[in-house]
Amino acid sequence: MTRNTPVAADTAPPAITAILARFVSTHPGRGWNDAVEREAVRTFYNWLGCAIGAARHPAADAALAALQMLEPAPQAAVLGRSERLDMASAALLNGITSHTFDFDDTHLKTIIHPAAPVASAILALAEQRGASGRALLDALVIGIDVACRIGNAMYPEHYDRGWHITGSTGMLGAAAGCARLLGLDTQQTGMALGIAASQPIGLREQFGTMTKPFHPGAAARAGMLSALLASKGFTASARALEAPRGFVQVVSNKRAWHEVSDALGERFEISFNTYKPFACGIVIHPGIDACVQLRAQGVQPQQVERIELRVHPLVLELTGKKTPRDGLEAKFSVYHGCAVGLIFGRAGETEFCDELVNRADVMALRSKVHATVDDSIGEAAADVTAVLRDGRSLHVRIGHAIGSLQRPLDDAQLDDKFMSLVEPVLGRAKGTRIGQECRALATLTDMRALTTLCVP
Repeated sequence: MTRNTPVAADTAPPAITAILARFVSTHPGRGWNDAVEREAVRTFYNWLGCAIGAARHPAADAALAALQMLEPAPQAAVLGRSERLDMASAALLNGITSHTFDFDDTHLKTIIHPAAPVASAILALAEQRGASGRALLDALVIGIDVACRIGNAMYPEHYDRGWHITGSTGMLGAAAGCARLLGLDTQQTGMALGIAASQPIGLREQFGTMTKPFHPGAAARAGMLSALLASKGFTASARALEAPRGFVQVVSNKRAWHEVSDALGERFEISFNTYKPFACGIVIHPGIDACVQLRAQGVQPQQVERIELRVHPLVLELTGKKTPRDGLEAKFSVYHGCAVGLIFGRAGETEFCDELVNRADVMALRSKVHATVDDSIGEAAADVTAVLRDGRSLHVRIGHAIGSLQRPLDDAQLDDKFMSLVEPVLGRAKGTRIGQECRALATLTDMRALTTLCVP
């Protein structure tokens, strides 16, 4: 017998699906200021480096082997590798690699990693269609705006339920970006968003495993497929996002509709994107930053009796793994992050490799990190004290870590990060050429000129 349990819902929501569809399909190309355009280029550049850098990770090997069982047509590049896949599978795989190192961009208001699903989808589609760099940048800005505005409307309640918000909003951003690239009209774009709304993906339980980076990859593929279906007349609810049994109201108790529509087309969420200096969960960054500063003050690992770390509750909820077994788990260990920050003065991908995670000196210092929750400390902050064997204590408090909006990576730092990721895979000369092409992205007449460079 059918059950019908009443669930509270907003029965008269604004027409969010239609509002976004109209924005995606009609907003002028390059319809933003130079600051937004700059962040679009930096976002794509950072994403591309992360995707190429993880091209040979075991997660990429496993995913590629599985996708090749489908005998895909060679439509699009696998970044950093010589193999080619159909465009949907390339979107999936490049989405996986771009998030594998957990080194990709972060929209701090929602902790969405927006480029992974959006850029992965639109680059594969742009390559297959021979689209221009200008068309790709337009799709990137607009797709990220859709994903992050929906995220703004639901965060943090949606995230607190256990959804990995990058995947569970990313399919909407990917659908929007692909709809824009395909030139879909407003009605078709609404259908693309509606189809995508039935495909949220990603549970936080998967953090620390290969399935976490699968989330944005699967969202990229789902969004692309949604736009392709809509382009051929496939239909969906015209109220798929806002209806009482639509996406937003099903997956969140918070529905701040104004976050979707306020200043739409005037304020762009990509303006608030940030780029990580450390290859791990964003909430660990303040602690690492503090330990790097302690090292700069002369603190040596052998001097340390213990490291006292006070953090926001979310830090231990997300990254409380005291004894990570491999690099993927270590990315969710504030204990490991602080240890390598003090030992090496950095926390790039090398500091999260499997071998280093299990190195004796790292394990020893990791065991000396004592983290406690302090409700007075914000998510972006950390309070760290190094208690030394000789009785001295050195203290650092971080309000906003390096890489935040308040202390952003400059272009030179972003260049260094990009080259550190790309050079081991493709070599320095090719990495330099790719960087030059990215900086001139808006002038490229065919994105295949860039993707051709991004393979060995």
